[in-house]
Amino acid sequence: MDGKRNCIFFFLLSFSLSSSTQTPYQTFSLTSLPLLRPLPLSESDQLQTLPLSESGFSVDLHHVDHLSPALNSTPQSLFRLRLRRDAVRVKSLSDLAAAARPRGATGFSSSVTSGLAQGSGEYFTRLGVGTPARYVYMVLDTGSDVVWIQCSPCRNCYKQSDPVFDPTKSTSFSGVSCASPLCRRLDSPGCNTREKKCLYQVSYGDGSFTVGDFSIETLTFRKSRVKNIALGCGHDNEGLFVGAAGLLGLGRGKLSFPTQAGRRFAKKFSYCLVDRTASSKPSSLIFGESAVSRTAVFTPLLTNPKLDTFYYVGINGISVGGTRVPGITASQFKIDANGNGGVIVDSGTSVTRLTRPAYVALRNAFRAGASNLKRAADFSLFDTCFDLSGKTEVKVPTVVLHFSGADVSLPASNYLIPVDSDGTFCFAFAGTTSGLSIIGNIQQQGFRVVFDLAGNRVGFAPRGCT
Repeated sequence: MDGKRNCIFFFLLSFSLSSSTQTPYQTFSLTSLPLLRPLPLSESDQLQTLPLSESGFSVDLHHVDHLSPALNSTPQSLFRLRLRRDAVRVKSLSDLAAAARPRGATGFSSSVTSGLAQGSGEYFTRLGVGTPARYVYMVLDTGSDVVWIQCSPCRNCYKQSDPVFDPTKSTSFSGVSCASPLCRRLDSPGCNTREKKCLYQVSYGDGSFTVGDFSIETLTFRKSRVKNIALGCGHDNEGLFVGAAGLLGLGRGKLSFPTQAGRRFAKKFSYCLVDRTASSKPSSLIFGESAVSRTAVFTPLLTNPKLDTFYYVGINGISVGGTRVPGITASQFKIDANGNGGVIVDSGTSVTRLTRPAYVALRNAFRAGASNLKRAADFSLFDTCFDLSGKTEVKVPTVVLHFSGADVSLPASNYLIPVDSDGTFCFAFAGTTSGLSIIGNIQQQGFRVVFDLAGNRVGFAPRGCT
């Protein structure tokens, strides 16, 4: 009997010690909403002709606010605009996950949907298109597959920061025939019967769309040229696609850039999104073996039988203040037989959305752990806000996301964010009733997020932007 008591005692002691390895609280140094800084000069607009290196290549990423027409806006108005873009983004992704039929132009259509509508693609980079390379800003989007760019002649083109791409001035541009297997990779291809050229369309959740010729072209990333990339040359592009010339689809689908060019960079890429309230450095995107951080913890990529665009991962639970939240279980994030539910990692969504029961449990646990902080009124989609005016730092409960096989401890700045210049900070999670949960870029900031398609896994490396 004494032996059994001793065994139980040592088990409880061991459990207590292992539980205490999660720090209940962390110090949060307060920062304000960032002022919009001038866009730094990045990649040269001169033609780069060096071949793709074996180790891969990297480019800088910049936030879409730098291309916004409202460059003289206040930090508060830019933040509200970001939340409006985010709402459109989440609806678009949720509609696609629910197999909603996209609304767009009459004629053929594609089920490829994204949140770029309303300018909600959050990050962009500068890359060369064609030969000689014409440098333009392109939105990066892990929630889209088809690569596309505005092309002349334009029947309809929205305003962009660079001249519209003219395919007649590129020696590497060629059309795709209607009979080509490449054309058939589109979900619902069209055909210009007179010229026998393949047509594409990408539709968005609010009815915006881009339509034009499906083509082959060369893309240049700094000194690395990637040939024979299938992309849409859009002659009719309707909607509020703010500033950028087009989109580089980084999804998992058969026409995305990683799928098309994956063998050339070992089917691996990663990005690190800087905290814009704390750093003026650009974010970065890396392709190739060097994209994989040695400090990353990995979780397996999951498959949705109905949709191949998104990067699905499994969540087993969430801890607040060093303790697992009892109302959050792995079953709340399962993908069902019809492709509903699940959790995706997305670069274009800002605020993480969790299925409503999981969010309520998380929010209540955080409120209890932060009961010493003065509450403030709700703000937009945020229902847990605090008045931290007059303070420079506070103690806040830790938040840890428990992915399958990987525990990711978030810095406080990734879940308590400023929403005005008066010291109001809000808990940067929200609930959703759509069934699809999304890990947004506020929670990802500061981590190098690794997409190892060869290993069928996603990794998170803390302090990955240095």
